[in-house]
Amino acid sequence: MARFEQLDNPVWHSLHEGHRHFAQLKGLAARYPREVSPLVGLAEVTPQAFEDLLALAAPGEMVGLVSDVAPVVPEGWEVRRSRTIDQMVCDALLLESEAAEIIALTEIDVPEMIALAAATEPGPFAAQTYRMGRFSGLRSPDGRLMAMAGERLHLAGLTEVSGVCTWPEFRGQGLAKALVVAGATRIIAEGNLPFLHVKGENVAKQLYERIGFKTRRAIHYTVMIVPGL
Repeated sequence: MARFEQLDNPVWHSLHEGHRHFAQLKGLAARYPREVSPLVGLAEVTPQAFEDLLALAAPGEMVGLVSDVAPVVPEGWEVRRSRTIDQMVCDALLLESEAAEIIALTEIDVPEMIALAAATEPGPFAAQTYRMGRFSGLRSPDGRLMAMAGERLHLAGLTEVSGVCTWPEFRGQGLAKALVVAGATRIIAEGNLPFLHVKGENVAKQLYERIGFKTRRAIHYTVMIVPGL
């Protein structure tokens, strides 16, 4: 399969490639453990795929489906949010990594990471999301975690940049830019291509374009409540 073609169904392919060790599978459905991520993938957006997904999810659980087409959600599923987001890929960086004091974030940093994600909403971030890839951060002189960025989906030859967020009081200092450039530089050096997802109206998209990311396509993101309660 062509490298970029995988990105039409990124969660499904991540769970069959770089994140096979996380994969919970049933027929046409795949998901991450709920403590890692609410993201789910379907081999095809069909009633049978939703039926298979029911076997992997708990009644009343919230899951997020990433798909190349707008899903026709079966009766009983409650759609909380449905929209398109822009998928961007970087095959050449336009900026060089800066000499910032970037640190690796580990399990001990998780409480601060969750607090930052909860305050800024960069995307789904659960108790063990940090296990999806390498996360880095920048701390203030007094030790506070100012900003972070990390990795999420892992496909063949493609690694997603995700979890990019900065506390409001530390914005405007180029922290997110430094973290994204450093992460993308590392991914490219390893022979892979970085990609990411961003809301089209998000001002961060302009930053990603300056770094070298280009919009590949719009992709659908649907947040749903599993029926059964």
